[in-house]
Amino acid sequence: MSHKLLLNGKEIEVILNRLACQLLEKHGDFSNTVLIGIQPRGTFLVERISALLQNEYQVKNLKTGLLDITFFRDDFRRHNKSLEANQTQIDFLVEDKKVVFIDDVLFTGRSIRAALTAIQSFGRPAVIELLVLIDRRFSRDLPIQPDYRGRQVDAINNERVVVSWGSDSSENAVYLKRTQTEL
Repeated sequence: MSHKLLLNGKEIEVILNRLACQLLEKHGDFSNTVLIGIQPRGTFLVERISALLQNEYQVKNLKTGLLDITFFRDDFRRHNKSLEANQTQIDFLVEDKKVVFIDDVLFTGRSIRAALTAIQSFGRPAVIELLVLIDRRFSRDLPIQPDYRGRQVDAINNERVVVSWGSDSSENAVYLKRTQTEL
């Protein structure tokens, strides 16, 4: 498997700051907005974005949560191995709130479709937006597009986008990995 570095830690930090500023422009004091990380990979991104908003931009009372979509996916019964669910951590209602879903990579759109169904258990949001670090083009199965994107990547079927989150910003990286296809 070969891989190519798409983003290093410094580039990711710049993108995260830009995304935080875009959210701040649109949502102001976040009094009616909640950030929801899509489990499992959106967890790291929602933590980083919320830390920036609170520490660098002094947003107070920011509500964040984590949403598990395992059993809302349309393919969860198609796997040979049993799936492990993550824990949903939402201790507030989203009724009439602006919800921003946060995930690391937008690929086929199926995870977001599952999230749209899963969030209904917590109320009926006024608006739902989508923030992703990486938007993979040319691979969407559903007509879902991000409202906020860090970087758009052109990847073909035998390529995977892998986001690595380290303990500090210098260890963060995004790779494009090509798997070998059998002839």
